[in-house]
Amino acid sequence: MTLQQLKYIIAVDRHRSFSKAAEACDVTQPTLSGMLVKLEEELDIRIFDRTNKQVTTTAIGEQIIRQAEKAVAEAERIAEIVSEAKGCVNGRLALCISPGIAPYIIPQFIRLYLDAYPDVDLSIEEMKAAAMTDALRKGIADIGIATAGHATAGVYEIPLYTERFMVYLSENCRRRLPMFNPEDLEHENMWIMKESQCLRQSAFSFCKERAKGHSIYEAGNIETLIRIVDENGGYTIIPEMHLPLLTQQQRLNVRDIDGDRLSMRRVSLYIKEEYIRGKMLNSIVDTLKKIIPRHMFEPNILKSDIKL
Repeated sequence: MTLQQLKYIIAVDRHRSFSKAAEACDVTQPTLSGMLVKLEEELDIRIFDRTNKQVTTTAIGEQIIRQAEKAVAEAERIAEIVSEAKGCVNGRLALCISPGIAPYIIPQFIRLYLDAYPDVDLSIEEMKAAAMTDALRKGIADIGIATAGHATAGVYEIPLYTERFMVYLSENCRRRLPMFNPEDLEHENMWIMKESQCLRQSAFSFCKERAKGHSIYEAGNIETLIRIVDENGGYTIIPEMHLPLLTQQQRLNVRDIDGDRLSMRRVSLYIKEEYIRGKMLNSIVDTLKKIIPRHMFEPNILKSDIKL
């Protein structure tokens, strides 16, 4: 049994395809298949059931793969320990980020990060929070960025920044008000995106108030919602970091929501509890400091590096 064989069975389990697993491992499919056959013969069990249409993992195979993930993760930690001791920021970085946050961070992040850390093999994938925590536990992802409150067994949360939400109004929708109270919002047409506008830690949750509006529609992104409001009236809520993307005329349609904590989202970093690459983690934070306004950050993030 070799470490490479363990990596192969993990890849097949994840991709449910020998061809896709071989591509991910950068080997030919016959090479990967041959190594897996040898492993099954050595263990005298079947790890995968193969048909023409799909690959499924057997019950005993599931147990073996979970143990293989632990073994591979521990082996990879040796290289991580060495890199950390040398002060290097290099090697693999698999970053996952919530779809509702990615548009405001990732376009600039890619350029700034690769310029500053050319020796990092960076990959980024958008994931919802549940998929992110699962990917972190399994070692598929190294670091996650998502709204606060998703820490779970084996996954540690580091508060990063807090972002206000604001009301974006149509031209003819209560333009005379300098700011809005929650009770003002219940009587207009609310256009909402289910995932990113559910404010888990707000005193006023737009998701809970859906039934009070005359009409509620759901869209796939904030930009679509803004265009819907411009064409059809009513209002939506937008995150603070969307403001630079608005035209000068559109900015006239933005209003604050009255009161503390009434409309905001807290964003956190997520890592596996045994993650040790502090310099890699801080390389992400240092890059985000060039993108996100400083007033949003947690004070401890601005004062010093994150210590693991």
